Amino acid sequence: MTPVVGEALAVGRARLGAAGIAAADLEARVLLERAADIDRAALLARLREPLDTRAVQRYQLLLERRSRRVPLAYLTGEREFWSLRLAVDARVLVPRPETETLVEAALARLGPAARVADVGTGSGAVAIALAVERPGAAVWAVDRCAAALAAARANAAAHGVAARIVFLEGDLASPLEPLGASLDAVVANLPYIPSGEIALLQPEVRDHEPRIALDGGPDGLALISRLVAQTPRVVQGGGWLLLEVGAGQAPAVSALVRATAAFASVETLGDLAGIGRVVAARLR
Repeated sequence: MTPVVGEALAVGRARLGAAGIAAADLEARVLLERAADIDRAALLARLREPLDTRAVQRYQLLLERRSRRVPLAYLTGEREFWSLRLAVDARVLVPRPETETLVEAALARLGPAARVADVGTGSGAVAIALAVERPGAAVWAVDRCAAALAAARANAAAHGVAARIVFLEGDLASPLEPLGASLDAVVANLPYIPSGEIALLQPEVRDHEPRIALDGGPDGLALISRLVAQTPRVVQGGGWLLLEVGAGQAPAVSALVRATAAFASVETLGDLAGIGRVVAARLR
């Protein structure tokens, strides 16, 4: 006999809780909605109704994978960012809310017809948000991982902006150099976690998200320092380099910028938690 919806929810909540999932109640519901292919209202209206056998099987599989700490976004196949629903899977880092600070910083500094590149685009979250918000802008999305670029292209197509984004595969700003110093801004959420700290991350991140999108080298700043050096070759005078950084990294990144004569100013912008999250550097 198949369980009713309410019973299945209780089982899921207990299993996820035992696996150390803090939001076990919410996630059990989200996974059951996915398994039964119904929305929240329909789920709550059917608490005393039996589940379809196939839905039970799908739910058990999802619970098993989530108990192994596979990220919830990989199981549902999506994550909301900047009010945009993005498809995500193990090819890309799951977009984080704090990265919206990077989008806000860019929008505050870019005109309606800006030329902007998102370096390390991953799922395409930042590039797509900028293209949606600035319909007259020219946007480039760069990543060294072909699989990530494929995910970004699919997301851009889903939001109707693929024709306005140029996708380039390569190392940091190198694929942009044929454009010359013509961009108004480079924005980047690069890997910034020190290599030695990756083992300390939550299992969802440490064991399942792509390490190439996490590992910033011994001090976490290996890729950031290289991009700081490259930026004057692709961004015009008066333009911007906008970098997402880890908690406590803003002073070190600002020092890297100040050591480069090409930059006229640098400031740090906080996220909603008050953490210095974006370093905004303006070129001379």
